[in-house]
Amino acid sequence: MPTDPRPPTTLRPPNLEPVKAPHEDLPTDHTLVLKVIPMPSDANANGDIFGGWVMAQVDLAGSVLPARYAQGRMATVAVNQFIFRQPVRVGDILSLVAKMERIGRTSMTVSVGVYAERIRTQGRYIKVTEAQLTYVAIDDDGRPREVPVRELPVQDTM
Repeated sequence: MPTDPRPPTTLRPPNLEPVKAPHEDLPTDHTLVLKVIPMPSDANANGDIFGGWVMAQVDLAGSVLPARYAQGRMATVAVNQFIFRQPVRVGDILSLVAKMERIGRTSMTVSVGVYAERIRTQGRYIKVTEAQLTYVAIDDDGRPREVPVRELPVQDTM
């Protein structure tokens, strides 16, 4: 009887089972800042997407609006809140939306929502993650500096 020369795998295939969660509309008071599709290499042994991968995408998306105000270097200084509401699956189309919550002298706080369009129910969104992060404008030496812009001109952000 021939044996398979490949080592056995403990990874499960991607999880395609539907999640029982209410569908929602994208919030109209937020700006779409990023769309991304997680791939099998982003999945954990359960077949769901790593929470750390989602966190990295949220940090990227969360930095988009504050960058318009900072107009230069800035750094993430706090993850004030991070809630995983539903699992993210391989092949989901993720829409990351953001809203500025506060602009201080050197820091900016932003809320980020992550909405998934499941592979089999595209066009219907499920909120999978929400977070609030704080960024600080920094100078070339990495020290806090004043946020130069308090108001942006009205423009189409899509």
